[in-house]
Amino acid sequence: MTTTAPVDLPALLHTLRSAWQAQRPSLDQREADLRRLREALKPRMDEMAQAIAEDFGHRAHVESKLADGMSVLSAIDHLRRHLRRWSKPRHASAGWKLWPARAQLRPMPLGVVGVISPWNYPVTLALVPLATAIAAGNHVLLKPSEHTPRTSAFLADLLASVFPPARVSVVQGGADVAAAVSSLPLDHLVFTGSTAVGRKVMAAAAEHLVPLTLELGGKSPAIVCRDFPLDKAAARLATGKWFNAGQTCIAPDYVLIDSVRQREFVQALQQQVRERYGDFSDADDYTRIINEGQYRRLQGYLAQARERGVPVIPLAQVDEARADRERLLVPTVVLDPPDDLELMREEIFGPILPVRAYPDLDAALADLVARDRPLALYPFSHDTATVERILGQVLAGGVTVNDTLLHFAADGLPFGGVGASGMGAYHGQAGFDAMSKLLPVLWQSRWAASDRLRPPYSKIAGLLKFLSR
Repeated sequence: MTTTAPVDLPALLHTLRSAWQAQRPSLDQREADLRRLREALKPRMDEMAQAIAEDFGHRAHVESKLADGMSVLSAIDHLRRHLRRWSKPRHASAGWKLWPARAQLRPMPLGVVGVISPWNYPVTLALVPLATAIAAGNHVLLKPSEHTPRTSAFLADLLASVFPPARVSVVQGGADVAAAVSSLPLDHLVFTGSTAVGRKVMAAAAEHLVPLTLELGGKSPAIVCRDFPLDKAAARLATGKWFNAGQTCIAPDYVLIDSVRQREFVQALQQQVRERYGDFSDADDYTRIINEGQYRRLQGYLAQARERGVPVIPLAQVDEARADRERLLVPTVVLDPPDDLELMREEIFGPILPVRAYPDLDAALADLVARDRPLALYPFSHDTATVERILGQVLAGGVTVNDTLLHFAADGLPFGGVGASGMGAYHGQAGFDAMSKLLPVLWQSRWAASDRLRPPYSKIAGLLKFLSR
């Protein structure tokens, strides 16, 4: 079922839950659903990329196919490959005091999982949690982003071609619809978005004690240590920062680098711009900012920095009228911005990269640990001891060492935040378990010591002494 008109969400949830209770998806059904979802998406990748490009104003089709197409196919393949093993009861220890009883954990479907997905990767951040919920044996209520209406319509059509309406329903609309979905008595809710909205979702879900997976954001730092080659660091950070024009929740938000090499690092970034995008005369491989509001927000960050006398370095030159018309914000470096600037207080979510110099590693680590825990951390060093020191002091949702973004693409690694950057995790088995109830079951034997644990207790003094050892 898909609707953009006002919908009775409680009634829709009742339909999904009643259908699930009447016929809970078997393993065969789940495998078939995942296979059909993959078969439906793969031949429509060009259509998907075109819809995303129209929503963004322009987005490189290769970026969409990589991040919103292939990532979903890979996740589905991983789920299908491991589904039967993950679904089996898992051995657990009952402890010697309960011998010969045996214990196990049984992954059980929850019921109806809600998914509220964002605009920046509108397909993968909708379909990966949806596919995971399906693999775990649930039905799904999906609310895609209103900021990517063409992609949301594509998702609705795609899912309607795969699932019966009582198994997967898509509701479209604005923030009011998302708020209404987050207020439903769902069995689990996955939300991906900003920390500010995440707080509202959590407050709404608390009314019905709905368990949450919150994938938020924050200021994900990169720290380039003295031993790491500058050219390689610039290349890998450029990929992570400029992919999707920085509109990525795990994009490197700012860089810490030793003060001696700061200027040389900026020059290396400029070289990366020339190699990747030339003079931006066509900029076919460079994504635009999603909408006017986001574009003006980012321009406001730069204007505030200039007003404060902070060096702002555009790494390319584009005519201002064209930039405003196309919402084309070129990669831009801001040198040593103070902490009270907006771009150092808020997640940037765009191609603006603050580069701050630090005198030594101790100072850099002190800066990192004083901030909210980020969704991602990117240490660059070939010295294992240095990396271990960073990992030992800075807690983040996930880490890629000597590169960026790629821990998200590792299907076997859980993806999730910590503190202000989120709670819970999904991807692979972590997602399967999050959208299941790992039901503890104790199997008692025909003979058990517990048969004797009843009054009069004077008769079992020896047994109690034995058990209390």
